[in-house]
Amino acid sequence: MPDVSLTLVIVVAAAIAFGVANGANDAANSIATVIGTRNLSPRSALLMAGACEFLGAATGTAVAMTIGKGIIVPEAMTMGIVLGGVFAVITWTAMATIKGMPVSLTHGLVAGMVGAALAHGNPRIIQWPVLGRVFSAVATAPVLGFISGFVVFLLIIWLFKRKRPAMVRTLFSKLEVASAAFLAYSHGKNDGQMPIGLIAMGLMVHSGSTELEIPFWAVIASASAISFGTIVGGRRVIRTVGLKMTALNPASGFAAEASAASIIEVASHLGIPVSTTHCVSTAIMGVGATKRLSAVRWTLASNIVRTWILTFPGCFALGWLLGTLFRSIG
Repeated sequence: MPDVSLTLVIVVAAAIAFGVANGANDAANSIATVIGTRNLSPRSALLMAGACEFLGAATGTAVAMTIGKGIIVPEAMTMGIVLGGVFAVITWTAMATIKGMPVSLTHGLVAGMVGAALAHGNPRIIQWPVLGRVFSAVATAPVLGFISGFVVFLLIIWLFKRKRPAMVRTLFSKLEVASAAFLAYSHGKNDGQMPIGLIAMGLMVHSGSTELEIPFWAVIASASAISFGTIVGGRRVIRTVGLKMTALNPASGFAAEASAASIIEVASHLGIPVSTTHCVSTAIMGVGATKRLSAVRWTLASNIVRTWILTFPGCFALGWLLGTLFRSIG
């Protein structure tokens, strides 16, 4: 039997690595639009996002509780399941980030955890009702993102159609920075809590308890990890989402960011982990569709959607394989 203390250290390190990977891929979506409109330089946007991601991850624990105790029955949780799930999503995310493709780390982690858990035991250790709520967001969040981006930008066009273009651009140049900050904060409050949940799971298993407790140091470590990942990585994903999908200006960037951030913030309060990738990308598609359908590069959009879909079986398979390898770890 491996040294449990060493295993716990590995779990904590893997959770922090997951936070860095999250920042490098998923969190990059939060500032892709403000860079795509050239409203902020990449350096300024990354620094702002890093600070806001930290603040978001350090406030609230509803999503961390769902990840830590809501997916797998606490009595059946093992270090092997935690390691299998987190290493599965880290591997998948690294491959996607190299290709510049945004992926849902939220759903990748859940799929990896389920795969690792099924490699360890029977299906009854999965809390299927909670899992159903998580995966219902797979369908609802992208639809809400597209509709809200479309409607909000149409409303902006109608309200400001008689205003001078220079005035509109000046106004939304300021508002877009604020909405990008809000989006980074809401991402940190949702996805940023997942490493916290992973660390809490490791501590719960290590103590032999079924009660999930979240120490303050885990919050700070996880918030720092996702902030660091955002600052040092994510440039390829930013180019894909902010520059290649459709042409953006400060007003359309604001509409996409504000729409996505509002959806994520509501989900965070409900303790439902959602994909920032899904929300931001579909909100940008909705904004682009207000001009004409051809304004959206649907070939690129279809590649992104294909990557989203492949995330589930890919992370599940990796989780099952790694869970099988780590089955001897208690």
